[in-house]
Amino acid sequence: MASSRPRAAARSTSLRESDAPLEGAAGWEALEWTKIETFTRSFSVGNLDCLLEAEQIVAEEMGVSEFLAGLNVGQGVVLVNTDEAGILLVTNFRLFFLHEGTREIIPLGTIPLAMIEKFSKIVAKPPSATRQVDKAPPRRLLQVIGKGKDMRIIVFGFRPRTKQRRTIFDALLRCTRPTRLWELYAFSGPFKFTNTKPMVRLLDEYFRLLGKGPCRASMDTIEDGSFTLSNDLWRISGVNSNYAMCPTYPFALIVPRSISDEELLQASSFRAKCRLPVVSWCHPVTGAVLARSSQPLVGLMMNMRSNTDEKLVAALCTQLAGSRDTRRKLYIADARPRKNAIANGAMGGGSESSSNYFQSEIVFFGIDNIHAMRESFARLRDYLDTYGAASSDGTSSFLRHGGWSWGGGNLSSMSASVSTLGDTGWLIHVQTVLAGSAWIAARVALESASVLVHCSDGWDRTTQLISLANLMLDPYYRTFKGFQALVEKDWLAFGHPFSDRMGMPTVSGSGNMPFELSRQPSTGSFSTSPIRQQSGSTSQASSSHAQTSNNYSPIFLQWVDCVSQLLRMYPFAFEFSSAFLVDFLDCVLSCRFGNFLCNSEKERVQCGVSDACGCMWAYLADLRASEGKYHVHYNFFFDPSRDGREILPAAAALSPALWPQFHLRWACHSKDQAGELEAECRKMAKKFSELKKGKEVAERKAKEITTTIESLSAELRKEKQLNSSAMFLAKRAGKESAAMKRAVESLGCKVHFSESGGYLVDIERNPPKSMYSSSSSRRETDSSVQHDENSDLSISISVGAEDAICSNPLSRMCETLCPLHTREAGCRWPDAGCAQFGSQFVGLKANFDAFDRLSIMDSYFDS
Repeated sequence: MASSRPRAAARSTSLRESDAPLEGAAGWEALEWTKIETFTRSFSVGNLDCLLEAEQIVAEEMGVSEFLAGLNVGQGVVLVNTDEAGILLVTNFRLFFLHEGTREIIPLGTIPLAMIEKFSKIVAKPPSATRQVDKAPPRRLLQVIGKGKDMRIIVFGFRPRTKQRRTIFDALLRCTRPTRLWELYAFSGPFKFTNTKPMVRLLDEYFRLLGKGPCRASMDTIEDGSFTLSNDLWRISGVNSNYAMCPTYPFALIVPRSISDEELLQASSFRAKCRLPVVSWCHPVTGAVLARSSQPLVGLMMNMRSNTDEKLVAALCTQLAGSRDTRRKLYIADARPRKNAIANGAMGGGSESSSNYFQSEIVFFGIDNIHAMRESFARLRDYLDTYGAASSDGTSSFLRHGGWSWGGGNLSSMSASVSTLGDTGWLIHVQTVLAGSAWIAARVALESASVLVHCSDGWDRTTQLISLANLMLDPYYRTFKGFQALVEKDWLAFGHPFSDRMGMPTVSGSGNMPFELSRQPSTGSFSTSPIRQQSGSTSQASSSHAQTSNNYSPIFLQWVDCVSQLLRMYPFAFEFSSAFLVDFLDCVLSCRFGNFLCNSEKERVQCGVSDACGCMWAYLADLRASEGKYHVHYNFFFDPSRDGREILPAAAALSPALWPQFHLRWACHSKDQAGELEAECRKMAKKFSELKKGKEVAERKAKEITTTIESLSAELRKEKQLNSSAMFLAKRAGKESAAMKRAVESLGCKVHFSESGGYLVDIERNPPKSMYSSSSSRRETDSSVQHDENSDLSISISVGAEDAICSNPLSRMCETLCPLHTREAGCRWPDAGCAQFGSQFVGLKANFDAFDRLSIMDSYFDS
């Protein structure tokens, strides 16, 4: 890897010669293609570690070796947007661009096939003023232009007189136009992330809304029909379990408990596509509901009525909490402009009349249809390509036309870029959807009113408004788990036509080929960048089904854009971050997983999508689990207690801006995408967490060391106390020994101590006085007395450890020799006469029987 980087740098230098700078007026049209080296380095499938599971290089109509040999000729393809050279490959999932030297994927040049709306071959002739040092044939720049649903317009340049462009172009024709549903990459499994049963998850969400949270659904519950639970006001109906009543509705519906299944069948015939009014969300405290449906079939004169439909709508106006007679108000929110609703009456549709529906009020939101959204999105994409840091023609917006091009070439008209952004209409559409959703949420939260929302068919604008209102009212939907439940309930289960809106094949047909892909007539068109139209000619233009379908529209992308605006306004209310929304949207638009294929739950069940395709939710959950709560998908500022239960933005606060992480990620530098602050905060938080963990570990160790020190200190104090006590006892014993020795010696005895602790007392005879002797001997404990009649009186006393209290030799001697000792009272010190010898005798115990046997004259102690 290290050795290949210098070669890549050399190639970059060769593409930018001094006589043809890309920053000049000519841009990429002035490239010296004859100076690009021809590489003969081998290239094999084994080198592609970047391939996803089940992703394969397209090699139809050729052998693999022959196809790869053709790609070797294609080395040196240039991504004009960034002037990078590399290798362009087409797989069954994407068109991706590898760096020539490092073999790393260049993100800008790598786009999933499902995101390509249009690709064409363009021949660009160099300007006549371009200087050529060496004589060379006329330069012809061959390109493939891919217009992405994720705001990209990418341009590749190929060497002239090669088959590179033809090889890539033919591969794109085959891969972007599959003829059967299972030819999509999503069906190329098996995959690591399997899709658990979405129908089970839908029932679990229904149970939560009805207050049956402890209940859990299963496939057995669905098969035996035991999922039809209810509370006091609402019930889960299985009237559409086989999709016979409404093929675009889910198998289970929440409806008023007072309405029977027979009445539901009758009411469905009065609504477009049989999409009758059903409950989408219930307020857990007030009992107010959000309901959805399609337009009523009132006709041109608006005089058609349905008693069962009116009864069903009136059942949404339940009694207010705490009141037996007052029923809540019902708002019927029509997402369309009033004139469009009236125009639909000519085709049998129309809108309700408040006089026919109990305690109701009709409100029109004026949101444009899918065609207006598609055109607005195309203008926004062209605006970003024109005024981005590096556009598809390879030049910066500041250097285009030889000067400041913000306003067309001069500073005086720089404001034209701002007006151009306004002309796209995208932000106005986003604001209208946000304002309508906030109005609905306010009616439910502040008035405890119920709201029925519909548009024409009830699967585009209706879904946008209902899901955004749910997001504002229920904090559960602002978590990862709740956001998944919201999308699966209101977008997937209730039949938003993802295949049509994303330009993907749909399920149709009958007979032996039930899953053939139907195609719409080629009616859509998108303008190319005006800068790229100035020179060159376009030939063999080809549009994929995504671009030619008249039903294509970025409705879901617009809704996610609205969610990002709420996240910007309420950064503490959402568990997920803007980066999560970008990755989530990329997964949806790329069709890598099967969650968003087909147009309804019925079609996904028929095609076995949940069993055959991978699961996007499991993939995103695995990404988050890899880094824990510090993953980029987690909102660093999330605090559920900060904003309360509902978030109700004021009208003045609904001023949307471009979503920088999505709209500007390809057009501008990363520092312009307003994500650096959050990234730095995340890094600091992660570093702080690591330091905090280190601090906790250090504190635990310090606590353990402190405990050990305290234990050792306690033991040391105990040892000191014992030592001090021993020293005190030793000192006291020394004093007592000295005193006793003086006392005994004063009696005319000599005391000799042995090292073993015993002692020997010699008592000498006194000539002037009567002589007293003792011929008796007594053995106390281990004591022995020896007597010799022919010599001086000599008593040898050996004292053992029989007395546990008086262990001192002098104390035992005192007890033995004390003349004041009595058997009844024991030692009587200090009341006895021995107190005259001083305080040294405190605590001594004398053996007075021994003194009695010695018969010493009492007058001795008076001397």
